[in-house]
Amino acid sequence: MAATTTTDGGGGGGAGGGGGEDRVLATAQQILKSLNTPKDVREDMLLIFSSFDNRLSNITDLVHRDDDGAAAIAAEELERFEAAEKLILHWDSSLSADHHHSAASAILLDSADDAADYFSAVDDVIHWIEQLSLAPPPHPSSSAVNRRRIEIDRAENAIQLAMTRLEEELRHLLIRSTVPLDAESLHGSIRRVSLSFADGATVDENLESFGEVNDQGGDSQRFHERGASLGDISIDLLRSDAVAELREIVDRMVRSGYEKECLQVYSSVRRDVLDEYLSILGVEKLSIEEVQRVEWKSLDEKMKKWIQAVKISVRVLLTGEKRVCDSVFGDLNDIREICFNETAKGCVMQLLNFGEAVAICKRSPEKLFRILDMYEALKDALPELENLITDGFVIDEASGVLKMLGEAAKGTFAEFENCLRNESSKKPVISGDVHPLPRYVMNYLKLLVDYGEPMDSLLVISDEDLYRLQNCFGRDSSQIENISPLGCRMVLLISELENNLEEKSKLYEDSAMQCIFLMNNIHYLVRKVKDSELRNVLGDDWIRKRRGQVRQYHTGYLRASWTKALSCLKDEGIGGSSNNASKMALKERFKNFNACFEEIYRIQSAWKVPDPQLREELRISISEKVIPAYRSFVGRFRSQLEGRHAGKYIKYTPDDLEAYLPDLFEGSPAVLHHIRRKSQ
Repeated sequence: MAATTTTDGGGGGGAGGGGGEDRVLATAQQILKSLNTPKDVREDMLLIFSSFDNRLSNITDLVHRDDDGAAAIAAEELERFEAAEKLILHWDSSLSADHHHSAASAILLDSADDAADYFSAVDDVIHWIEQLSLAPPPHPSSSAVNRRRIEIDRAENAIQLAMTRLEEELRHLLIRSTVPLDAESLHGSIRRVSLSFADGATVDENLESFGEVNDQGGDSQRFHERGASLGDISIDLLRSDAVAELREIVDRMVRSGYEKECLQVYSSVRRDVLDEYLSILGVEKLSIEEVQRVEWKSLDEKMKKWIQAVKISVRVLLTGEKRVCDSVFGDLNDIREICFNETAKGCVMQLLNFGEAVAICKRSPEKLFRILDMYEALKDALPELENLITDGFVIDEASGVLKMLGEAAKGTFAEFENCLRNESSKKPVISGDVHPLPRYVMNYLKLLVDYGEPMDSLLVISDEDLYRLQNCFGRDSSQIENISPLGCRMVLLISELENNLEEKSKLYEDSAMQCIFLMNNIHYLVRKVKDSELRNVLGDDWIRKRRGQVRQYHTGYLRASWTKALSCLKDEGIGGSSNNASKMALKERFKNFNACFEEIYRIQSAWKVPDPQLREELRISISEKVIPAYRSFVGRFRSQLEGRHAGKYIKYTPDDLEAYLPDLFEGSPAVLHHIRRKSQ
C-alpha cells in the first residue's frame, strides 16, 4: 500500500505508474478511433499528443496493432464479398445462357442447397455494401479513393445482378405456385343468383308476349335465393409451401433497395392470375362499345356471370389474395398495402367497366331485374371492398358505378311505366281471354316486389304521385300513410293498367263480350295479387273491390247475352193463357229462342274464360237463369204445338240445353250439328 501511495504521489514509474499510463493510452486511442480519421492524419495527431505527455509515446504501437486487426477483418470481409460475387456471377451467366437458348431459365430454388447458398451470397454483398457505406471516406489525396470507388462499383454490380436473378426467381415461383381455380365448386355454392324476368319469356316492344310465371311458388321460391351468399368459403390461391421462399426473396430485394422492382414483378404476376380467374368465371374483357352491341339474350347471360363473379371476386378471390399478400410481405406494411392495391386494381376495374357499360346501355323493361341484381351484388360487395382496398380511386370508381346502376334501374323502371302508359294497341283478343298486357305487367310486378328494399332506396314519392294515389284509394288514407315508394308506384301502375283494359274492352262491339273480357282480366289481376307478395302492397280492400267488379261484369254478361233469349220465354204477347195461345206467336217464340240459343252457342263456345272456377260459375248462372225458364215455358205451351211438326219448333229439351252449356267459354268454336227434333 505504501509503495503505491508513494508512486502515485511522485508520478514516477512502477506498477502503479503503469496502470495510469494504460488509462491515458486507452483514452487517447479512443479519441483517435472516435474521430474516424485516415491513417496518415492519425499519425500526425500522435506526434502532437506525444509532445504533451511522454506517456503517450507508446500509443503508436497500439494504433498500429489496431490497424493490423482492422486490416485483417477487412480482408476477411473482402474475401467473403468476392466469394459471394463469384457465386452471383455464376448464376448470372446461367441466366443469360438460358435466356439466350430458351424461354425458361434455370431455377436456383429447385435446389434447397443452391437457394441457401445464393441467399447467403446476397446477404454477404448487402453486408459488404453496408460496411462500405459506414467506413470513413479515404483522404482525397490518397490512392484509396480509387480503390473505394472500384469496391463500390463491384458491389453495386453484384447486387444488381443478384436482384435481376431474384426478380426471375420471384416471377417463376409465383407462377408455378399458383393454385388453379375450381370455378364449378364456387358457382355451386351460389344456388341461384337470380330469376330473370326473361327466363322462359319473350317480350317485344309492344308488350305482346310474356311467359307466365309459375303461380304455385316454384319460380318465386327459387327467386328468393338470388341473395344466397357464399358464406365463409376460403380457398388457397397460392401453395403454402412457397410462402417461405417468397419471403426470402422479398426480404432481400427490399433490403437492397429494390422495392419497386419487387412490387412490379409480384403485382404483375398476381394481376394476370386474377385476370385468368375472372376468365374462368366467365367474365370477358369487353369495351363499353362492345357491351352495347351485344344482343339481349347474350347480354343477360353475361350479366348473370358478372353478378356471380362480383360475389366470388370480393368474398373469395380478393380476400384470398389479401391473405397471400399478407403472408408474403409480413411486417412490410407500406409495401404490402401498395402491392395488394396494385394487384387487385385490374380485377376490380374490369368488373366495374362492365357494370358501367350495362348502366349506360339502351334501357328496356326486361333488363331491370338483372340490373337490380347487379346493383345489389355491387352494393353488398362495396363495404368488403373498402375494407380490402385502400386505393381511394378504385373505391370512388366502385361507388360511381353503383350509383350509375341505381340510376339505370330507376330509368329502366320509368321506361317500363312509359311502355304501359303509351301502350295503345287496337288489336282485341278474339276470344276475350286475358290480354297479354296484364300478363306482362302483373308478372313483372310480381317479380319486382321481391326487390322492395333496393327499389325503395332508389325511388322517391313525389307530390304528384301522392295526389294520384289519393284518387286510387279514395277517402281511405290509412293505406297511403304506410305505403312504400315502390308500393306507391305499383298502385299507380295497376290503376293505369285497369284504365287501359277499360279502353281495350271498347274494341268489342258485343257488350256481352266486353263484360267477359273485363271479367277475365280483372279476375286475373285479383288472382295475381292474392297469390303473391303484391297482396301486402295493395291490401285486402283492393282485392275485395275488384272481386266486386268481377261479379258486376258477371251479372252484366248475363244481362247482355241472355235477355233477348229469355224474353222469348215470357207469356206476354202470345194471345192469352196456355190453353188459347196463338200458335203463330208460339211458333215464332220457339223459333226465336232456338235462333238465339244457337247463335249464343256458336259465338260463345269460341269465347275463352281460362279460370276453371270462374268458367263453372258462369255456366251455373246461365243454367239457373235459363233452364228453369225454358222448362216452364215448354211445359206450359208444348200441348199447343202438338202435332206432326212440333219438333220443328221445340228443337231442344231442357236437358239438351243443359248438356250444351259445358261447351261454352272453352275457346273452341262449335256449331249445333245433328239437331234432335223432338216429336210427341
